[in-house]
Amino acid sequence: MFLQAEVPAGQGLLSLLLPFVIVAIVFYFMLLRPQQKQQKQRKEMLDALKRGDQVVTVGGIYGELLALKEDYVTVKIADKVEIKVSRSGISHVVK
Repeated sequence: MFLQAEVPAGQGLLSLLLPFVIVAIVFYFMLLRPQQKQQKQRKEMLDALKRGDQVVTVGGIYGELLALKEDYVTVKIADKVEIKVSRSGISHVVK
């Protein structure tokens, strides 16, 4: 009644796995790779911080870096007002 085409075992497995492989490749190039690039740029920016830089914190506070320690920085936000902020709390350097 119905004709069933015989497909070699290797080709059938390949045709089943091919969509998953394509999705994995697209996922890598569309999501993972750009995220890794962005993380690398952020790490380079945080490592390049120096005293006197004008920065913006993640919370939106503008200030000037006064001191840098291993895991935190001291930011001057007004006359006689200094705050300690985690290095990861620095959003970007103002140019």
